Amino acid sequence: MPWKGEKDPYKIWLSEIILQQTRVEQGMEYYNRFVQHFPTVKDLANAPEQKVFKLWEGLGYYTRCKNLIATAKIISNELNGIFPDNYEAIKSLKGIGPYTASAIASFAFNLPYAVLDGNVFRILSRYFGLSTAIDNGEGKKMYAQIAEALLPVKTPGEYNQAIMDFGATICKPKQPLCISCVQNKDCEAYKYGWINDLPVKEKVLQKKTRWLTYFLVEVDEKIYIRQRTASDIWQNLYEFIVRETNGPEYFTEDALRLVVKEMIAVKTFEIKFISDVIRQQLTHQTLNARFIIVKLKKPATALRDFQLIEKTHLYQYAFPKLIVQFLEQNVIKQSLF
Repeated sequence: MPWKGEKDPYKIWLSEIILQQTRVEQGMEYYNRFVQHFPTVKDLANAPEQKVFKLWEGLGYYTRCKNLIATAKIISNELNGIFPDNYEAIKSLKGIGPYTASAIASFAFNLPYAVLDGNVFRILSRYFGLSTAIDNGEGKKMYAQIAEALLPVKTPGEYNQAIMDFGATICKPKQPLCISCVQNKDCEAYKYGWINDLPVKEKVLQKKTRWLTYFLVEVDEKIYIRQRTASDIWQNLYEFIVRETNGPEYFTEDALRLVVKEMIAVKTFEIKFISDVIRQQLTHQTLNARFIIVKLKKPATALRDFQLIEKTHLYQYAFPKLIVQFLEQNVIKQSLF
């Protein structure tokens, strides 16, 4: 992993933010790309935001990217490009919580702060046989105290990296390598058969299903897009005209034409393409999307809030993964534009 043994706090921070909610295999590609385009925090701070979002495209959880940009600007403009070298100052930066601050402080500056990520929670819970939930106030406080007590003051960075790696490679969430684990003789969960029961979580994630219909409205070799500003998923990314419903829509030709007339306020148009449903599973919701390409003879006055861009410029903008998937699978292969 390119960030292993890294001492540059900027690159450590970058890797930690990217790896939140992201598999290592996927995150590595993005990390290398970001380091290549933005070798220093000043490079990131001075980059056009749209370029940063475009490079982030496909990683999801775009609040991370917004915070990345905001913090880079603070470090560059207010701290003269020098990353803070103490825990509290690091933790005060936007998008950096106790875990990330501990990782940066220990890896970059060898400060004695214990990291407490999912791997560490799992190891401590299994090793000590702890049934206290890891996601409530009492549990978080207790696990933090244990993690701090175990931390060797002289080599905190090495220890933090080791315990995180141990959780990622040996004490895995599923099918942990207990038989070959050097700690199995002292592990309470292994001894009593609790491996699959620990750690305990108190909260059950409530998932919802959403149904979206996107209208790709084109006119004179141009297409309408807009930037999302609502505090929902995909904030700051671009999208087409969208209609969200409580359930799946099955359009007859007449019904579809009526919807288009209502949404775009035009009488004359051509429906060129209707896609199958494309599904994307996020952590907390399932997205079901259908894409419909509509061709107009002249611009629609009702779409003043949208940008009308050249279709050839479409790929310069950062879109959600769901839309990118549609464009790659349908528009490019089938030459729909």
